[in-house]
Amino acid sequence: PWPGKIVNPPKDLKKPRGKKCFFVKFFGTEDHAWIKVEQLKPYHLHKEEMIKINKGKRFQQAVDAVEEFLRKTKGKDQASSHNSNEEKNRRNSSEERGKQSAGEEKRKASLSEGKLKKGTGEGKKRVSSVSSERGSKSPLKRAQDQSPRKRGRPPKDEKDLTIPESSTVKRVMTGTVAGFKWPPSVSEPVKDSDPHFHHFLLSQTEKETGSTSIQAADSTAVNGSITPTDKKIGFLGLGLMGSGIVSNLLKMGHTVTVWNRTAEKCDLFIQEGARLGRTPAEVVSTCDITFACVSDPKAAKDLVLGPSGVLQGIRPGKCYVDMSTVDADTVTELAQVIVSRGGRFLEAPVSGNQQLSNDGMLVILAAGDRGLYEDCSSCFQAMGKTSFFLGEVGNAAKMMLIVNMVQGSFMATIAEGLTLAQVTGQSQQTLLDILNQGQLASIFLDQKCQNILQGNFKPDFYLKYIQKDLRLAIALGDSVNHPTPMAAAANEVYKRAKALDQSDNDMSAVYRAYIH
Repeated sequence: PWPGKIVNPPKDLKKPRGKKCFFVKFFGTEDHAWIKVEQLKPYHLHKEEMIKINKGKRFQQAVDAVEEFLRKTKGKDQASSHNSNEEKNRRNSSEERGKQSAGEEKRKASLSEGKLKKGTGEGKKRVSSVSSERGSKSPLKRAQDQSPRKRGRPPKDEKDLTIPESSTVKRVMTGTVAGFKWPPSVSEPVKDSDPHFHHFLLSQTEKETGSTSIQAADSTAVNGSITPTDKKIGFLGLGLMGSGIVSNLLKMGHTVTVWNRTAEKCDLFIQEGARLGRTPAEVVSTCDITFACVSDPKAAKDLVLGPSGVLQGIRPGKCYVDMSTVDADTVTELAQVIVSRGGRFLEAPVSGNQQLSNDGMLVILAAGDRGLYEDCSSCFQAMGKTSFFLGEVGNAAKMMLIVNMVQGSFMATIAEGLTLAQVTGQSQQTLLDILNQGQLASIFLDQKCQNILQGNFKPDFYLKYIQKDLRLAIALGDSVNHPTPMAAAANEVYKRAKALDQSDNDMSAVYRAYIH
């Protein structure tokens, strides 16, 4: 679940066909998406449930943004009501003074009537006219008459402050978002209901017409709306990473067919609107672009080359995107067999963890068919914050292994430092506090240290997979005769952790290799 509010879509953005849906802007980000109406539920009723499910820092920031929005709305409603009451009191007071003034004028006119030699009736008419002007016209009316502003047009400084008096608080389920809905003002331009949207369109246009260097990152969902591709999407593998990716593809309006070796894992996504594929070959044959995210080189090869595998569904024009973290030799072999059947191939391993996958904040490293990379644009926007195109097949695999080598080595060093602090009588919490105030401060550092301090090793990135990546990175270094002593040392610590039955725990469980 994720909090958001329903806003007016831009005029040139087409609404998805099918069931009724709303255009939602998500709090804490500037993402947008079309969300089906039946997937909206009240925010307040589901707030506690959402907070229990989502523990991430970005989600908490989004909830804080919701609460701030509600406080401001409530404050402005109260101010509006207070000002209205004050205006009413002033108007009543003015009318009362007007009546008293009129009575006084009439009394004076009556006393002086006998002394006037002419125009008694004329005099009364004049007094009555004065009385009417003073008494019946309120200060508000006079102020409006004196204002040079045209009727019906609010002053510029009021436009952005306008907040509808009533609002319904809702939540979006598919992926899943909590949203605020209010009836949009007919006269209110889209840019006023959502000032971020047009800014994104401008920046996106600038990116598209700018550098197309293979080093340039294609910035995605962090800063804007997503128009889902009309291509049919397939997805194979619903593990820690794949599950979050599929949820975000569905949330952003893509048509997705799923398959998993353990079929029960598909049930949740079928409920969210996905279709079920019976075999990898069936998914590939019925979809335009099929993504896969599996555990290791063997699983990646089996998925493509095995019985009822991907290769059996490939025919000219079919697209296959492998998001698994594997070695360059494996991905090159898979690319060759796919292309030999007339298919198109892209490797796109992802940097991140389960939480980032759920949040749609992965970093995507792609290489291979550049045209296919462009065709995957809306999918990459849905699942990640940034994507990089790195050139020919094999480059993304190499880069991904290097990234994970650094991450795995760093995690082992964190565990080593915490255990050294413990055995020398130093506070582990104080060590974390010091690190969080220094140059090493990061979300990764804080989360993994908290895991260790709390003894919570629920997997966010499996220890067995980071050890696999270290092993492949060391082999990559060997292939070019480049030393990797730090990675080799870290790899030995992870191997010890695996021997202690920590394979299916989070990578932070490497800590246990130091205390046993």
